[in-house]
Amino acid sequence: MQSFVGLFTLYPPSILIAVLVIGLLVGSFLNVVIYRLPKMMEADWRQQCSELLCSADTTTNPAPSETFNLAVPNSRCPVCNHNIRAWENIPVISYLFLRGKCSACKAPISLRYPTIELATGLLSVAVIYMLGFNYAGLAGLSFTWCLIALTMIDVDTQLLPDDITLPLLWLGLIVNYFGWYTSLENALWGAVAGYLSLWSFYWLFKLITGKEGMGYGDFKLLAALGAWMGWQMLPQIILLSSVVGAVLGISLMIIKGRDKNIPIPFGPYLAIAGWIAFLWGSDINRAYLQFVMPH
Repeated sequence: MQSFVGLFTLYPPSILIAVLVIGLLVGSFLNVVIYRLPKMMEADWRQQCSELLCSADTTTNPAPSETFNLAVPNSRCPVCNHNIRAWENIPVISYLFLRGKCSACKAPISLRYPTIELATGLLSVAVIYMLGFNYAGLAGLSFTWCLIALTMIDVDTQLLPDDITLPLLWLGLIVNYFGWYTSLENALWGAVAGYLSLWSFYWLFKLITGKEGMGYGDFKLLAALGAWMGWQMLPQIILLSSVVGAVLGISLMIIKGRDKNIPIPFGPYLAIAGWIAFLWGSDINRAYLQFVMPH
């Protein structure tokens, strides 16, 4: 690690380029996670229901289904089932080379795939640029990649999978055992306060309106953010998420004419606000204090 840190000090552009390439590759994998993980969860729920319903009937067994996970089957065109070859799966480059169309049936490929790949690459570069090529920077990459996956899954399904939120929470506590971002004590109480704050708001809102304002996944996500950054950053994250939500919500209504009565998941706003606070939270707090208490 020390040799790599020295290389970053001597030739920072080369390290950032390498991080960009790795980020693009990870973004390609995140596209798989975003699409497949909710389907894997749904299949698991169906299997559990099937086993429960068939438990009383020993003569009926659910038929085995095709193996479906993050590794298999190979990626295919959703229109013609063409198996995507390795050269067709190079992040961003393949999309440009194929002109956004399947090589077999010429069906359009969603612009979303290269967008997620490029965003993952650029955000990865921002993390290493801000934190440095060290243990804290590498952990920050994992934090960023998890938030990207959670954001897009929540946009698609209004779900925040425990398979990502809970490991993210535990990883935050582990890295702060070493004091990389805050103390372990602050991280522990950040996780507790993050969960309980939204949990309390959920039940208060439900008692007043009879409706559910958010899901339990939001509680776990804010708990994870608190575990990474400490309880002191939670007010800023909640405030930033409200600002991000207002900006994006109004933009969606103006650009797409989205019905204001259609629920918009809160998870993406938390994730975006959490990532901003992760990199620039201290600068934002310092600027705010200088504004309200000028010397």
